[in-house]
Amino acid sequence: MNDVTARPEDQEPAASPVTQPATAPATQPATQARNPLHGVTLEAMVTALADHYGWDGLGERIPVRCFNVDPSVGSSLRFLRKTPWAREKVEGLYLFMLREERRAGRR
Repeated sequence: MNDVTARPEDQEPAASPVTQPATAPATQPATQARNPLHGVTLEAMVTALADHYGWDGLGERIPVRCFNVDPSVGSSLRFLRKTPWAREKVEGLYLFMLREERRAGRR
């Protein structure tokens, strides 16, 4: 029988462990500090718009069935989550409403 023993210099070097930073920075810079939509849910937007304009006013500004025929937050959310163009209109109207409120508060 041929007894072959591997010598350490014949073996492949072991992979060095990947070093990771000990700790992450305590505070990360706010990546969207000036984005008024950051952290605002679609539900919060629809609710605020319905409170501000009413369902009739909201249906006039964005003419979609979910705002005009038996409107509710739930049905609106289902539609808006599936329809990107309508969601963009809601986000735009929400930003417009925020600007209106800000201007009215300055007077």
